[in-house]
Amino acid sequence: MGFAILLISIYLRRFALKLLNKSKGFTLIEILTALVILSISLLGLASLMAMTTKNNSYGSHLTEAVTFAQDKLEEFRAVRKQAPPLGDIPEGPGQDQKTGSTGINYARNWNVVTNGSLRTITLTISWNDQTNHSVTLLSVINQ
Repeated sequence: MGFAILLISIYLRRFALKLLNKSKGFTLIEILTALVILSISLLGLASLMAMTTKNNSYGSHLTEAVTFAQDKLEEFRAVRKQAPPLGDIPEGPGQDQKTGSTGINYARNWNVVTNGSLRTITLTISWNDQTNHSVTLLSVINQ
């Protein structure tokens, strides 16, 4: 019985060594499959990077647009504090244009409406960075 166990263990060792000798690396199909999976995942990451960059540029343009709109509203508030005739905010529509730090042109359009002692200012700023965007701010100033 002991001799049979010895023969079986020798046979199993030889079989294990043959298996180890046969599998010395990856097959061509395994490598190609891994490359296909890797390239698909890298393409997904590349499109994600492009989307992130686009959203970041939109965010910076939006921040710049709102800053230009707030600047115009501050101009109206500063004019209100001056003595007449310079202190009179002109009623009706108006417009001008600003260029941002990234080269985007922003068009500012406003309308001033008097209601008793209050002036309502509606200011819309618009720009185009492959698509049209606009932001509208509303402010009420007491004369």
